[in-house]
Amino acid sequence: MNPSPTHQDNAQDTAALARALTSPPEQVLAMPDPQTLLAEIEAAPGIDGANIFPLEWHVETPKLYDIYDAARDPGWSPHTLPWDTLRAEDYSLDQRYAMAYWFSLLAVFDGSGPSVFARAMIHTYESKEEDPVRKCFFSVVRDEMNHEEVCGRAIKRLTPGGPLGYVPETPLGHLARNNIEWLYYNGSRYWTGFKNGVDKYPLAILFTSFLFGEVASSTLFHGMYQRTTIPVFKEAFKRIGQDEGRHLGICLAVLQKLLPVLTEDDKQMISIQLRAGFVFLSGILHEPPEQFWKLPPTFIPAQRQIDEVARSAGLGILTLDERKANWKTAVLRMKANLDPYGIEFPALPEVGIEGKEVVFDPEKVIPIF
Repeated sequence: MNPSPTHQDNAQDTAALARALTSPPEQVLAMPDPQTLLAEIEAAPGIDGANIFPLEWHVETPKLYDIYDAARDPGWSPHTLPWDTLRAEDYSLDQRYAMAYWFSLLAVFDGSGPSVFARAMIHTYESKEEDPVRKCFFSVVRDEMNHEEVCGRAIKRLTPGGPLGYVPETPLGHLARNNIEWLYYNGSRYWTGFKNGVDKYPLAILFTSFLFGEVASSTLFHGMYQRTTIPVFKEAFKRIGQDEGRHLGICLAVLQKLLPVLTEDDKQMISIQLRAGFVFLSGILHEPPEQFWKLPPTFIPAQRQIDEVARSAGLGILTLDERKANWKTAVLRMKANLDPYGIEFPALPEVGIEGKEVVFDPEKVIPIF
């Protein structure tokens, strides 16, 4: 057995290591003088304007922070809704097809919300909007994801494999599936136009379009909440309607700052956008007009039959006349918000509203629902 090293042995080893030390090639004896460094700095390259950098957190509309703070916890979640009360066997096959169809129609608008609002949120970073605007958009993206989830859960419970991945077993089911294919084709046209157009317009024009969508959606869900007899959908429509009301408040807060300083060109463009938005949103609030919607001759008759069947199941779909009256009320709400700022409201003969005749441009459909 080797003897353990002694204290003296350790001391000798330490001394030997110390004698073997070598100094680094350069030693920093003092910190560089800041003034010397300042004279040698090089400016960073410029950044393209359409970029999220530089990041800043300036505030022009503190009220938006209050709205964002209230939205941090929306107070509900799609997975906690009483889905167990929605039993497919309680409805006929056609009733299931019809209700799933309505949520597929809704998904063209509300289900696409996460993507369109996320793109709009990115735009607020690129255009260097104030911090609370960006944060409010973030909260809306989260809300719209909840709304999209409601659409998906309803469709999957009523038509497993839906909206398109199943084979209908009845004539009405085939009509519904064909209509959905046409709806999603038109939705793809909207998305292409939106993503290409969102960068082209000043914030006032964008937010006026967004406001129209929020007025429409809050009107829709209020009516559906009142009429439906299906517990899970009644709760869903109530919660979604509350979210849409908050989104409406965001749009109004932003527009109160922007509308008073509009140029005449901006006002004319808003009139055009309002007509375009009305045409697009009529696809869910009333019936899809021809100016934007490319649909086959069977579409409208099929949808009217599907609506009747969904209504018989208790979904709460308003009649065509009731939808027209509700849509007119929503449009008049929108008009009341814009009249004080000298914006000429477009003629909307479909719901009996007179106004400025504007040329419809399908490439300028940018509302968010």
